[in-house]
Amino acid sequence: MKTSNRRYFLKNIAAAAASVVAGPSLVKAASEFGSEEHAELYGSHASDKSGLLVPREGGLRITGTFLDEISHDIPHQNWGEKEWDQDFRHMKAIGIDTVIMIRSGYRKFITYPSEYLLKQGCYRPSVDLVDLYLRLAEKYGMKFYFGLYDPGSMTGEVDHNLYVIDEVWARYGHYKSFGGWYLSREISRATKGAIGVIHALGKQCKDVSNGLPTFISPWIDGKKAVWASSATLTKEQAVSVEEHEREWDEIFDGIHDVVDACAFQDGHIDYDELDAFFSVNKKLADKYGMKCWTNAESFDRDMPIKFLPIKFDKLRMKLEAAKRAGYDKAITFEFSHFMSPQSAYLQAGHLYNRYKEYFNIR
Repeated sequence: MKTSNRRYFLKNIAAAAASVVAGPSLVKAASEFGSEEHAELYGSHASDKSGLLVPREGGLRITGTFLDEISHDIPHQNWGEKEWDQDFRHMKAIGIDTVIMIRSGYRKFITYPSEYLLKQGCYRPSVDLVDLYLRLAEKYGMKFYFGLYDPGSMTGEVDHNLYVIDEVWARYGHYKSFGGWYLSREISRATKGAIGVIHALGKQCKDVSNGLPTFISPWIDGKKAVWASSATLTKEQAVSVEEHEREWDEIFDGIHDVVDACAFQDGHIDYDELDAFFSVNKKLADKYGMKCWTNAESFDRDMPIKFLPIKFDKLRMKLEAAKRAGYDKAITFEFSHFMSPQSAYLQAGHLYNRYKEYFNIR
C-alpha cells in the first residue's frame, strides 16, 4: 500500500472511531480532513451534487422536436388535447422553440381531414391534429413545420403532395405559428430519383408559402443503418466518410436552392465516428449555403428492443459532437416518446431530468 493510501486509510479509521465518542464538531473536522486526502488520491475531478463527472453544457441544446402522431414503428400514446398541451409545456421548459410534424400521413392513416387524401382511400381521423399542433405552437411561442404526406414509396409521392401542399396552405397558412415545411422523404445515399423528388416538393412548398423555409432529415448509411424489423444491430457494409461526402455533395448541389436546412440523423454511426461525419456535413452545408442541423435521436439503436429511450451519456456525446462541429441547431426524434415526463416509457422522464441537470435548467 502506498504511503498516501495508508495515511488516508488510518485517518478515516480514526474519524470513524472518534464519531462514537466525539461531538459533531470533531466529526466534521475529521470528515473535512479526509476529503483533502480524497482529492490527493483521486484528483480534483470530483463530481458535483448531481454526480456529473463531465463539464455541464458542453453540448448543443435541443431546440426542436418531431411530433410523431402517426407512430409507424413506435407505440401510439393516445393523447388528447390535454396531454398534448402538457407536453408542449414540458418542451417549452427546456427551450424547445420548433415542432415538426414528421409526416401528415403514412399510407392510409392521416393527421388531418384532407379532402384530397380521403378521396384516395385514406381513413378519416377523429381529430384535426394539424390544427391542434398549430394552436399549441402559437400558445407556447413555437414554430410549426408541416411534414408532407408519405405514401410508402416514392411512386406518386410528388403527385399526391402537390395537392396536399396547396390544400394545407389554403387551410392553415393563416396561423402565425406556421413556420415552414418538412420534406419527409428520408434517404441516405444518392438514391435514383431522390434529387428530383426533393427539388419538386421543396419548390412547391416555397412557391405557395412565399418562401417559408424547408428542411430534410436524411440518414447516414453507417454500420447501424439496419431495418427496424431486422434482428441484427449492425451491418458489415457501411458508407465511408469519403463516399458520404462525395454523394451528399451531389445531392446538395441538386437541392440547395429549395432546401434551407439539413438535419442528418445521428444514430446510424458509432460514437467515435461522430466528429468525422459531422465535420463533413457542416463543410457541405456551408458550401451550399444551407443550415446544418442535427437530428439527435433520443432513442437507442444499440439494444435489441426497438425502440427505448436512449442512455443519457449517448445523447450527451452526440450533442457535444454537434457543438464541436459548429452545427446551427439540434432537433430530436423524438421528445414525446423518448424524453417527455409523461411518456409511456418511464425512462423518458428520467432522461428529461438528466438533460435538465446537464444544461442547468431549473
